[in-house]
Amino acid sequence: MRTVRGGENVAVVGGGLAGLSAALHLLGAGRQVTVFEQEPRPGGRAGGFAASGRHGDVIDSGASVLTMPEYAEEAFAAVGVRMADLLTLRKLDPAYRAHFADGSSIRLYTEADAMEEEIRRVAGPAEAEGYRRLRRWLTELYAVQRDRFIGSNFDSPFDLLRPELVKLAALGGFGRLGPKIGSFLRDERVRRLFSFQSLYAGLDPARALGAYGVISYMDTVGGVYYPVGGMSRVAEAMAKAVELAGGQVRYSSRVAWLERVGHRVRAVRTAEGQRSECDAVVLATELTGAYRLLGIRPRRALPLRFAPSAFVLHGNSARGWSELDHHTIFFGRAWSGTFDEIIRQGKLMSDPSLLVTNPTRSEPGLSFSGRELISVLAPAPNTRAAGIDWPSVGPAYRDELLRNLEKRGLPGFAGDVEVTDTVTPADWARKGLGAGTPFSLAHTFGQTGPFRPANLVRGAENVVLAGCGTTPGVGIPPVLISGRLAATRITG
Repeated sequence: MRTVRGGENVAVVGGGLAGLSAALHLLGAGRQVTVFEQEPRPGGRAGGFAASGRHGDVIDSGASVLTMPEYAEEAFAAVGVRMADLLTLRKLDPAYRAHFADGSSIRLYTEADAMEEEIRRVAGPAEAEGYRRLRRWLTELYAVQRDRFIGSNFDSPFDLLRPELVKLAALGGFGRLGPKIGSFLRDERVRRLFSFQSLYAGLDPARALGAYGVISYMDTVGGVYYPVGGMSRVAEAMAKAVELAGGQVRYSSRVAWLERVGHRVRAVRTAEGQRSECDAVVLATELTGAYRLLGIRPRRALPLRFAPSAFVLHGNSARGWSELDHHTIFFGRAWSGTFDEIIRQGKLMSDPSLLVTNPTRSEPGLSFSGRELISVLAPAPNTRAAGIDWPSVGPAYRDELLRNLEKRGLPGFAGDVEVTDTVTPADWARKGLGAGTPFSLAHTFGQTGPFRPANLVRGAENVVLAGCGTTPGVGIPPVLISGRLAATRITG
């Protein structure tokens, strides 16, 4: 494995989960670390912000699903801190509740017996047996990939040539996920429940590689957790651990440029006029922002391909709905065609499937006013796929989604929810996210494993990348791993 030279005094640019994970692993290896975060609080895509409404609630700005908390625990443990001393997690049971266009509902439990019984109730004994076989396959798939593919640095594609590659191929990892799920399950509703997760990786479930069943594993076997206080508490706890371990976290510090001598960075300069000398740098920023700071363009035969984006509305209501759990998916009647609309045609979904998050269902005290906090996420084209005039389209689309959910079984939803904030792909782009998507680069074959943008950069001898744009990829578990992989490039 290639490493960078030096690295006793490390600057980490970006106080999201990737940067904080890198900082903790570096501190655990005895390095001096300073984290620069441009916002007044940590978190990045997994942060929080004060809602614009009159009630002053802090709401999650991005990620709302936490899986595989052991990767966060690993980062805390690197500096000898128990995660449980700084952060309280509750396992959500069920992880999701799904409503379908035919009026049926399925709860997704991560405990095997409970899920088998739920599927038997909805779809019959044959489907329940298919679920058992699917669960075994997902578990094997994750076991094969965890250490050698997801959790490893790659120096070249030849690093793939390991015994695990043969087993991954034998498991169907290089086939298509949709048909593979279909070999276990026949009921279209149940198949959707175990394949929609590939959209997190920017892929149509029918076209995603079978290897990306690991995302389904994380959701449906590993379990979904809720950090008490909201998702932003994960980053806050990690930042606290950095400081307890002797590191510094400088908020409201935007790194404007890197001071270089030859191919090495010797200091970071902030827009506020600070200069901080360093031996190595971890750029845990948006990938396009990292390249901009370095003043380079990636050397790739094909251009970067970004995942679809999301239209998100945040609001609150004086009432609740029994049809909502913490996470509730409302599947439309259409399915495969809707992915074609947002990925290839650059159109809004004509019959969208929607994720509604209701965190006060798990923690009523989260809202200062005692109202229900509600967020609605609709997949949408990114800004490269579509030139949608979001300032004009956004308000109408917001109202359309509220009416849509009212028709799908939430009586009075359109009138009772007070929308405080909306986030469109154009807003994501203004925040500096490439192609206006919070899901970064799509996990196509050419952007997976050693073919994804590397965390070492040619022409920058002491710079390492971390975050969802580099290896291993998108999602909270991969981002936490990316921080560890970046630290390992420095510590060896």
